[in-house]
Amino acid sequence: METASLSEIKKELKVLSPQQLQEILLRLAKYKKENKELLSYLLFEAFNQQAYIENVKGEIDEQFKNLNQSSFYLAKKTLRKVLRTTKKYIRFSGSKEVEIELLIYFCLKIRKSGLRINSSRVVMNMYINQVKRIRKVLSMLHEDIRLDYEEALNRL
Repeated sequence: METASLSEIKKELKVLSPQQLQEILLRLAKYKKENKELLSYLLFEAFNQQAYIENVKGEIDEQFKNLNQSSFYLAKKTLRKVLRTTKKYIRFSGSKEVEIELLIYFCLKIRKSGLRINSSRVVMNMYINQVKRIRKVLSMLHEDIRLDYEEALNRL
């Protein structure tokens, strides 16, 4: 079975009735947890970005509480999981500001975690790559907004 292109899907969705659209969305949400999470974001949280950011930061905090500092291997696995979750929430929002805020928060949490990031090449590279990503996204923003975030970035 060949998958239709996005433009073909868009054309077909314009033809459908609201009832048919609702059925398709519910069916789509039923099969994958990430689809359901995205749909929940779009319906309930997209209108208030700041509250969304605070919710995600709370979830990052919860995941950092489970950080095992006795073993770098386990700490590294936990950090990868937290980063994967953070990136998922960034994809949901599609906003550069949300991406910068969450990545800065993630990097700050790594710094405050008590891990010696210089001891592990993998953790250090993870940290450096996120700082690079923040700089790249920051360069795409308007100058006024950029100045606000550059202070936080300099603290990293």
